[in-house]
Amino acid sequence: MREALTRPFVFINSAMSADGKISSFERSQVRISGQMDLARVDRLRAESDAVMVGVGTVLADDPSLRVKSRSSREARRKRGLPEDPLRIIADSRARTPPFAKVLGPGCLIAVTGSAPQERLDRLSSKCEIIVCGNEHVDLTELFSRLFDRGVKRLMVEGGATLNWSLLKLGLVDELYVYMGAMLIGGETAPTLVDGPGFKEHFPRLTLNSAERLDEGVLLKWSLPSEPP
Repeated sequence: MREALTRPFVFINSAMSADGKISSFERSQVRISGQMDLARVDRLRAESDAVMVGVGTVLADDPSLRVKSRSSREARRKRGLPEDPLRIIADSRARTPPFAKVLGPGCLIAVTGSAPQERLDRLSSKCEIIVCGNEHVDLTELFSRLFDRGVKRLMVEGGATLNWSLLKLGLVDELYVYMGAMLIGGETAPTLVDGPGFKEHFPRLTLNSAERLDEGVLLKWSLPSEPP
């Protein structure tokens, strides 16, 4: 039985091509999902306490991470919640551009002690900044601090490096993958999980469901409670 969590329930949601790529070799955004899947992602955001990405996703895609559906925003208000979940960026060196769409009230950037002060000064008026770790964001510490402030359900929207870091540490409970009906190719194009990769003790997944959605398929997996 899984021990009582001192971190949020964490799930990764991602879209990838049939050959496992999440963007092109230029690391530019590629539209993989159809309208039905985009609506599903918006519902997941609305049901979460926080949404998280790595700085690479911010630099490549400039996402807002906000809930788009008017009815979902209204439903959150009726529950006494902000219209949008807390928006979190893992950004060791504070590379988030000061004009990024994700910034503003309700945004938190997790940096490290090595982040240049001038970058922190530029961002500090646009979002909350917390320090977790010295060279790399300490994700275990970050999640513990988020849990303490009431974040119980955390949605991770990439990218590939953040996905790797979380899976390596055993910090992911579920994985939702929409596989689109397209091929992207490219040996340097980012995949669902990049990073150094596992040499052994490969994490095993339990398939919870598979359903056709738009022209692709949505797969839902659960992960073991222990890190590999």
